[in-house]
Order: sequence, then structure tokens, then C-alpha cells
Amino acid sequence: MTVLIADDDRVLVHLLSSRLKARGFNINVAFDAMQAWMLTMRNPPAATILDVNMPGGTGFEVRRKLKASVKTNQIPVVVLSGSIDPQCAETVRDLGVDEFLPKPVDFDPLDRTLRRLLGRPIEPQPEAGS
Repeated sequence: MTVLIADDDRVLVHLLSSRLKARGFNINVAFDAMQAWMLTMRNPPAATILDVNMPGGTGFEVRRKLKASVKTNQIPVVVLSGSIDPQCAETVRDLGVDEFLPKPVDFDPLDRTLRRLLGRPIEPQPEAGS
């Protein structure tokens, strides 16, 4: 299953890509909103991870476009943001985003969220001290 990661933070994209690949996901990457939109329309992923603030537009704008297209309106979307603005969380809910996760990203909740949204089994995590 392919996941699109759209974020202009190249370090975060590399980290998430590496961790998700290790968990069996295929990854496509976009570093701005327009690229995210074009990649999604060309080859729709199973799920999309969107940053809120990116060059060329926002993750909110990408989500609106995805919802407006029959080709992409069923793709689960996870939004990541470092914003503490309550308006951001409200906008996420209004757009029907499947999950909103704060930055800095805690990988395990992201992995569990993707697995839940995609109907994949959730792998047990090793216990602390093991």
C-alpha cells in the first residue's frame, strides 16, 4: 500500500519515509501542495499525510481538492501540524480529515492511525525494557 507524505520539512519526510517503509508501506513524497495534488491525481495513494503549511498552498487546500474529486475523495487523510491555534483543529474537523496529529510527530500513533484507516493489522509494540 502506498502512502503519500506531503511536507516541506525534508528531515521529517526522510524520517517518516524510513520508518513507514520498515513497516511495509510504499512511500511517495511531495514537498509542496501543488506537487502533492499532482502526484495524488496521477497515482492515487491508499492514504495521504499532509502538513498544514507548505509552499504552494496549504494542506487544507489539498484536502479540499481531494474531497472535490470522485477519483480521490475516499482517500484517508492524516493532517500534521505544529500549530496550537484552535482554529486549525476546527478547520481540520470541518474538512473531514480522518486524523489530526500534532508535531513533533510521535511515530507509533501515526503508524497505528494509518493501519486503522487502511484496515491493516496493528502490530504489537515491544514492551519497555525488553
